[in-house]
Amino acid sequence: MKITSAEFMKSVVNIKDIPTHNLKEIAFSGRSNVGKSSLINCLLNRKKLARTSVTPGKTRQLNYYRINEQFFFVDLPGYGFAKVSKAEMITWRQLIEEFITTSRNLRGVISIIDSRQGPTELDMQLIEWLDSLHKPLLLVATKTDKLSRSQLLNQMMKFSKQVEPYYKKPIIPFSAINGTGKQAIWDEILTLLE
Repeated sequence: MKITSAEFMKSVVNIKDIPTHNLKEIAFSGRSNVGKSSLINCLLNRKKLARTSVTPGKTRQLNYYRINEQFFFVDLPGYGFAKVSKAEMITWRQLIEEFITTSRNLRGVISIIDSRQGPTELDMQLIEWLDSLHKPLLLVATKTDKLSRSQLLNQMMKFSKQVEPYYKKPIIPFSAINGTGKQAIWDEILTLLE
């Protein structure tokens, strides 16, 4: 995919503020500190378009990025071990749920999992929920450069068995460090956008 333009458009903390548009959307979901921003930046050949942080829970809203004036990437709030109040976590969850269930332009969700840890309970809840809604899903395992080849193969086999009741396609291994999996992810995104 040739990226001719990629720009941050808007952050949304309330569902009523979601921008009105006719462009297709691809959402990125995952627990805090799983590498969502790094994945988005790598896909778009940008270093700092999506903000990365060593502090979990940096993304606390829906972040819209307009790509090639043709479609949006929507970065969803990270879930999991972010140090925020329970009330704020509930607000994030409601925002994610409302966006996914009400967006007419959403073409698929990329669920991002840390290759070293596999799907958490929250990841599995999201995967099962998206399956129940019949929402197109792509699973990406990040930070694969931190594993040996044999460790990665073992992890991918284990993850596939965990998600098998809800997800039948191969999980794509990805590294923002060396770009492994980037083209495979773009191929899937372009299929979702067709």
